[in-house]
Formats: sequence, C-alpha cells, structure tokens
Amino acid sequence: MTELSEYRQREESIDVSARSQVVETGTEQELLTINFGPHHPATHGVLRLLVTLEGEVVRDLKPIVGYVHTGIEKTAEDKSYWKVIPIVERMDYLAYYFNAHAFCGAVETLVDVEVPKRAQYLRVIHLELNRIMSHLVWLGTSALDLGAISMFWYCFREKETVLDLFEMSSGQRMHTRYIQVGGVIEDIPAGFADRVRAFCELMPDRLDQYEDILAKNEIVLQRLRNVGTLSQDELLALGVSGPLLRAAGHPWDLRKTMPYSSYEDFEFKVPVGTLGDNYDRFFVRIAEMRESVKIIVQALDGLPEGPFITEDRKVALPPRHELATSMEALIHHFKLVTEGFRVPPGEVYYPTESPRGELGCFVRSDGSSKPARVHMRDPSFVNLQATAPMVKDLYIADLIATLAALDPILGGIDR
Repeated sequence: MTELSEYRQREESIDVSARSQVVETGTEQELLTINFGPHHPATHGVLRLLVTLEGEVVRDLKPIVGYVHTGIEKTAEDKSYWKVIPIVERMDYLAYYFNAHAFCGAVETLVDVEVPKRAQYLRVIHLELNRIMSHLVWLGTSALDLGAISMFWYCFREKETVLDLFEMSSGQRMHTRYIQVGGVIEDIPAGFADRVRAFCELMPDRLDQYEDILAKNEIVLQRLRNVGTLSQDELLALGVSGPLLRAAGHPWDLRKTMPYSSYEDFEFKVPVGTLGDNYDRFFVRIAEMRESVKIIVQALDGLPEGPFITEDRKVALPPRHELATSMEALIHHFKLVTEGFRVPPGEVYYPTESPRGELGCFVRSDGSSKPARVHMRDPSFVNLQATAPMVKDLYIADLIATLAALDPILGGIDR
C-alpha cells in the first residue's frame, strides 16, 4: 500500500507539471471522450456519463438521464388520489415508503386530515427501517465497487431481514402500499414489535463489524480519503441535500429542522463529516443507520394506543367487518374504490428526509378526485449536478468510487 500511495503522489505531481509544460510549449494534447453506461438498473441506475479523459484522468463529465422514463408524474394525474400511492412508490425501489409518505403528506395537508398518533409512530418505524435497508444496499454495492465483495453479502443479509419485516407488516417485501392517506393500511401484527426489537439489538454489532472491515482497510482508506471533496458552499449552490451535504459538515436534516410525523418526539443525532470527501460520505451513512436504530427503539417503546388510520370515512376505507352490517359503510367503500375522494382546490409542497436527501412532493388540486398536478422533488436528480465537480481531475477508478458514494442507484431519475 505504501508503494501505491507513493506511486499516486508521484503521478499527480508529474501530471500537474506535464500539463503546465503542454500549455507553455503549445504542444497539442488529444482528449478522449467515452461513454460510461447507460448502466443496468441493478448497478447505478439508468445513468449515462459522457466522460472526457486525458489518459486515465477525468477532465470533464456530463451526466445524462432518462433512459427508463416511465411517466409516473403524468400517470398520477389520471388516477384517483389513493390509487396514486403504488405509482409513486415505484420511483425509487429502495425508498418506497418515503415516496408514499411524501405524497400522502401532501394530500393530507390539502384535505386537512389529522393522522392519528399511533399511525405517525408506525410510519416512523417503517421509514427508518427503510432508511437502514436503503443504506445497506448502498454500502454493499459501494464496497463492491472498491473490490470488497464480502461486504456485499453481509449487507444484503441484513437487508433481507428488513424485507422480511416489511412482508410481515404489509404482506409485501417491496412496494408495500403500507402508508395510506390518513394513516397506514393496517395495524402491526402480533410478534412484529418483538422481531423489530431483535433486529435493532443485532444491528449495532453488525455495524461495528462493517466499520472494522472498512475503516481499518488500507485500500479503502487510500481510495476514499481526500477524494471527491466538495465544500458546503459548493454543495448548497447546487441544491445538494442529505448525506452528501452532511458529510461536508452541514447538519441539515428535515427530521430536525422541519419535524413531521412526530419526529420531534425522538432523540437522535445528525451525523456530520468534516472534509466532504468520499470517506466522510461513507461513514456519515453508517452513523445514520445507528441513529435510525435508536429512533425505531424509541418509537416501539412509546407506541401510543389508538387507531392506525383516520376515522374520517370520506377519506379512509371503512373496516371490512362493517361492510356486511352497515349500508352506510358499504356505500362509502363503494364510492372510495370507484371514484375516490375529492380534495379541495389548492396546492402544497410536502418535504421529507429520504435516505438520499430532501424528497418533496408537490400536489395541486382542482377540486376533483384526481390530482391536477403531481411533481416529486427527487434528491438523486438534484444531487447528480455535483458529479462533474466531484470527479474533475480524478482517475477513472476514483470516478467509480465517487459515483458509488454519491448514490446507490440514483433512484427517482426515471420518473
């Protein structure tokens, strides 16, 4: 590793002096423009990078997106409000609870429906489990880009445990449609809390193991430290949020600054870095998983009694057991399923803190049972702007590592 470090330092010094000599003597230097991608969705999303190289050094980069454009926002305008939920969930297959929560939060604000306290806590439990799952996929695939294949299997082992919990509470491992307008689709089943507690007891030890593997690995340290550095001011100017911004030392977290869904009831820290390099981006996310575990335990300990969804029958489906005995319940069920509920005219933007940063949903209503406009503020789409300045003058190998630290799948750019 010492030889590798000396080699890179020597190459960097030679590279700088060579570039200055080229300018002074007027010697022509040919640049090579190549395509990276578009990648398969199982790696880093539907992304194409147009990269300009000088040897193995990146001189310019242009990210190009839209290869799996599914028209989700436009599709949402043709659906009744509660049928939009499974559509927006598919914008990011690693953070589907967050997409559903942002949309439902916007609609709840327009309808002026109060979400029961128990439903808010249940949302927080599932959101933080989803945050851990998303970060685990990021950590496993990012370590794989560095050559650490073992981490991939370890992280996916814990990720599968989280998906088992989702299946237990909702019946689905992915795209659960668990979060509904006014609350959640159903209460947690017997034994769910115990299984979540068992996971929360196990996870801190597993995170220690991850850190032991990565933080003491000289290859990882050489590949991440002082690589892809961007300052707070640069990131803020680009609109970057989430772990990328916090890695540069800015403690901006919507769960703290603009609490929603009872996040103000929980004690947790906002992990921040110092330099804003790839090393900080890695370990800020690992620290965030620790804080998510703490939030989940607090939510389980303080889980209130009461309904899991609003009792306003004009918004929420009536309980199934009433359909055979109450004509009014049957009528409400029929109307909601066939027509949906009407939302007063107006517009609202509802921001949330997703695993990748600020995920916000803008909804405009014209008074009908279908939204006139739905627009998602996808953090990955915004964060992509930082790719070029992050990787400028880095080696190709560092480009791969930086892209991994930027986002696990660049989810949400295919809307």
